[in-house]
Parts: sequence; structure tokens; C-alpha cells
Amino acid sequence: MVTCERPVYRASVAPSSQRRPTLGLPALLLAASLASSPSWANGRPPSSVSVATRPGGREVLVATTFGVLLSKDNGCSFHWLCEQSIGFGGTFDPKYAIGGDGTLYATTFEGLRVSRDGGCTFSTATEGTPATDPGALDGIWVDAIDLAPGGDVWIATAESGRYNDVYRSRDAGRTFRPMGLHSAAIWWKSIKVAPSSPSRIYATGYQVAGTAPDGGQLPPTAHLRRSDDGGQTWTAMPLHTVAVAVTPIVHVLAVDPSHADTLYLRSAAAAPPAGDRLYRSTDGGASFTEVLVTPERIAGVVVRQDHVLVAAGTAGVHESRDGGASFTAIAGAPHLACLHERGDGELLGCGTNWDPDFFAVGRSSDGHDWQKVFRFGEMSGPLACPAGTVQHETCEVSLWPSLREQFGASGATCVSEPADAPAPPVRARAGCCDTSSGGGPLGAGALTALALLARGLRRRKAGVAA
Repeated sequence: MVTCERPVYRASVAPSSQRRPTLGLPALLLAASLASSPSWANGRPPSSVSVATRPGGREVLVATTFGVLLSKDNGCSFHWLCEQSIGFGGTFDPKYAIGGDGTLYATTFEGLRVSRDGGCTFSTATEGTPATDPGALDGIWVDAIDLAPGGDVWIATAESGRYNDVYRSRDAGRTFRPMGLHSAAIWWKSIKVAPSSPSRIYATGYQVAGTAPDGGQLPPTAHLRRSDDGGQTWTAMPLHTVAVAVTPIVHVLAVDPSHADTLYLRSAAAAPPAGDRLYRSTDGGASFTEVLVTPERIAGVVVRQDHVLVAAGTAGVHESRDGGASFTAIAGAPHLACLHERGDGELLGCGTNWDPDFFAVGRSSDGHDWQKVFRFGEMSGPLACPAGTVQHETCEVSLWPSLREQFGASGATCVSEPADAPAPPVRARAGCCDTSSGGGPLGAGALTALALLARGLRRRKAGVAA
């Protein structure tokens, strides 16, 4: 009888402040092999970066360091899209969103990439629009995106050597209109629409230098703007109490879904050498209070009705039970590189595919107990698209055979329910360290880790990190 140890993600183990990442012998051998191989994706280990879901739908998009994994069956099976199909390369990580109509959005250095056929083809928003048109975005770095509750698409640009602005689309990204933050000096870095009040918009930006009233040069500056009328007018909000790094970049990570005046601001790298500071405002950005300092990058903030959750990589997941005024580490939490809440309230997180989390995507109802949704070795193949598309010719025909071999991809361990049927109890494929208590991959029975090792990733063109 073969037995093996199952990974556990529960609050019964040591607090995150006392945990240290460890590698078993197989993982150490794998790491040594990958570190010496040029096939490691752009010099980065294979990992999940972010998660996006379709409001009210079954699509789950997982951004990784080697492309995108897309599920159209609520997270049971995932299919791969290579970077070339989406329209970017290198170590750059786009920001993704999925509209209620299923449209896929990806921010890139060359503009907003959009797919309206489920991921088979992508085009650049406003491509072909004359450059003199104020809504022309082709070739401009789109650095931020947010989808309003009604479906409007908000983006922000951060292109060097030209004017930047915040833009709004009312037709699913087909056309855009600038929204009054036209600036030759500021790169706009984040945009957030208040869920409870779509007319409340927050935008942050970074200015590398400026001119002081006496004619001297100002140091780099962080900016926060607020609109109460859907972007018709903007108010500059003070950041005097916000500590910033030498490169002062701040992002609005979350707005309370019930209170438009409550927001959470991340000050990037403001806790040297590699940590962030999290600030909370309850008066619409008029004042801020520091509520958390982390030794690593803050990867996500989720504001729920009864508590607030913050993910920060190996620093673990932190929780607030007093409305975000103070935080404590959740003992035994996974090392999440992203944190996302679905419309049904379920939490999804980007864990470490190998030791210590053993899931690329995990799920939780409360942030304490986590179950595996997916591991890289369970990829079901490339997204099947018509001949002639980049996804078919490059991703499927040219690149997938090598990727499949390198990951030992064996397919999903669950059974996908039909799209038009209610989700029935599902039994996962039996195997060592991968059992099921019944239920689908998301929002149902617990799935534990399946220990699959990979041998690396194919060589990709190096690029500039975001």
C-alpha cells in the first residue's frame, strides 16, 4: 500500500511570522535543475500571478509567468494561451479582467488587448483609429484597468514621452473617451471604481519630477485623484501622511463594496528592503492611517462584510476583524501571490505550485482553510482555436508539445459539469495525495494537493519587468 503525506492549509500550524519556506528533496532537485536551465520562463520560476473571473459566469483566468490559463467550466479544467497569442512578451505581467459578456481584457505596453471570441484571437482596442482622435490608444502603455458594476471599462495610461490620461469605455472597449486627467508629467498607475457608487472613481499616478514655485526642481511625487461625478471633475487628495519609497508609487487596491469613502492604498516598496505599507481612508482619501506593514509586496486586498483580508506572499495572509483598522496574521496561511473574491463570495488565491502550498490556485470560504483548485501538472492542453490563429499555429502546434512534456501535464483531475446543468457532486480522480470529499473544483468539496513535479519551462524572449 502506497502512502504519502498530504499538505494541510489550516490555522493549526505556526503563525506566518514564524514560518520559513522549506524545500523537500524532490523540490530541491527540481529547483537546481530549473535554475541551471535556460528553459525557466524568462528567468522566473513558473508561478501564478493573478486571477480574474467573469461576473455571474464560469470563466476563470489565471495569469502565470508562462502565459495564461483559462477555464470555461468553473475551474475544473484549464487550457493554456501563450503570450504571443495575447500580444506581449518578456517578464511583463499584464493586468486582466473579464467582462460580464465574456470579453477578455489585457493591459500591455502596446495598448489594451481585447478578445471577444473566448481567447482565440486578440486585437488592440481602438486599433485603426486616427492618432488625432482623443480616444486613440493603439501603441500606448495601458497600465491599469477596472470594470465598473454596470460594465463600463476604465483604464489608465503610463506612456513615456507623451500625454497620459484616464479613459472610459461604455461599449465594452470598442471606443474610449479621455476623462480629464490629461498630463504630460504624470504616469497613471491605478484606477478603481467604487462598487456601491459607480460615479466615485479613484486614480493614482507617479510623477518623476516637477517645477517648484521658486523655479527649482521638485522630487518625484505620488498623486491621488478622486471624482464624485463619474470622471467629469477630479479633486487632488493629499498624501502627506503616506510614507513612500524613493520611487513614490501608490495604488488603490480596494474600495469597500458598501462604503465608497473607505479605500485601501498600497505604498509600494515603502517598507525597505522589499516590503509595502497599507493605508486606510474612511473619508474618501482626505486622510489616511497606516494599518499594516509587510516584509513583502502586498498582493491583494479583499474587503468583505465581516472582515478584511490582505495577502502578501511568504508573509502570509493577514486579517482584520475591526473594519480594517488593525490586522493580524492568519496562522498557517498559504504564500499567496494574488487574492481575488468571486461574485459568490468565494476566495481564490495564487499559491506556490510546489512546496509549501502545492497549488497554483486555491480556494477558501474564509481565508483560513484553503483547498487546491488546480496545479500546473493538471493543464488540459492548449486552448483549441481555428487554424491560422496565433493561438493555434504558435501556442498549440509549436510550443505546447514541449510545455506538456516539461510539466508532465496529465489533464484535469475532476469532471466538468455541462454548462447548462446545475453543479452535481463530482468525484476527483483517485490517487496518492489527491482525494475528494465530493464536489466541483470551486464552491464545492475539498480538493487536496497532487504532487506533480515539472522539469522547467521553455526558453522565452527576455523582456522588461513591469
